[in-house]
Amino acid sequence: MPVSGALDQPKKPSFWRCQSFLILQKLSLMIESNYIASVKAQFSQYRALAEKAMAQVPGDMINWQYNEESNSIATIVKHMAGNMLSRFTDFYTSDGEKPWRDRDGEFEQEDLSHDAVMALWRKGWECFMGVLDSLRPEDLTRKVLIRREEHSVMEAINRQLTHYASHIGQIIFLSKMICGAEWNSLTIPKGQSRAFNQKLGL
Repeated sequence: MPVSGALDQPKKPSFWRCQSFLILQKLSLMIESNYIASVKAQFSQYRALAEKAMAQVPGDMINWQYNEESNSIATIVKHMAGNMLSRFTDFYTSDGEKPWRDRDGEFEQEDLSHDAVMALWRKGWECFMGVLDSLRPEDLTRKVLIRREEHSVMEAINRQLTHYASHIGQIIFLSKMICGAEWNSLTIPKGQSRAFNQKLGL
């Protein structure tokens, strides 16, 4: 007969079980840290491409529209800045759709100077990047609200990555249309992929 109470005593976790837990914990932190570094690099790359494109657009052509139903570069920047300020002001403590945001107004066509457009652009990015720069791995699973819908911080950031990338693609396309033959390619120029790959030994 077993000694009374011996079977009721909890088993102590084994050494290897503890080590496995610590390894998994460290691996999780490493992955989360890599995610933060990667996503910051992605946003910085997209931002740089848009800025190189807009720098080529002459004067008030930043307000040019293909037609009345399409957006100018200035309008797209107004919208992106409005979105960034709304989503990332008080990021953890208030809904990402702020009551003071005028989203409809962001899409109203108006004539803005190139400097005014770039000031809006910088203001939005400064707000957004301030949040990204302060991110810690443990923040990624925190919950935030966007239009009363709950998201993890990682989900909210991924949502903005696809959103901003789509608008930056529009900015680049419009810039290229405006510049025409004067356009300077932002990546590998047309017809030069083979030469570029040869330089890399590919």
